[in-house]
Amino acid sequence: MAPEPVNLNTIDDLLKDVIQHLYAIQSCVHGYLGPETQQELVRKIKSLTTSLHALSLSASALPVVVPPEIIAYVEEGRNPDIYTREFVELVQRGNAYVRGKSEALRAFRDVLAEEVLREWPECGVWVREVVGGR
Repeated sequence: MAPEPVNLNTIDDLLKDVIQHLYAIQSCVHGYLGPETQQELVRKIKSLTTSLHALSLSASALPVVVPPEIIAYVEEGRNPDIYTREFVELVQRGNAYVRGKSEALRAFRDVLAEEVLREWPECGVWVREVVGGR
């Protein structure tokens, strides 16, 4: 039988398991009483290790490519949400710049068409064809 395909829901469940194991270890450490609770702590750490191993195996099967810029950003201790916001703002600024250039070129085209029609009325058919039927 073929192995079950890995999806983000599976990874999400495995991450929740890891978080639950960490919480259990935190509770166990907080209530540590010495040798009598040591076996319980060891058992919880082993279960955390098993969960981390399962998460690692499943996550490596995902076809996810993270851009190196984001990895570097996170390794520097910065928030990836801020990177995303900055990237979106950069794209919006670029879009506004291109839109402005496009509108300026469209206005220039119209002015040029008017001037060409005024100077050379016999070129009216070609000018209208270039301008788009105006």
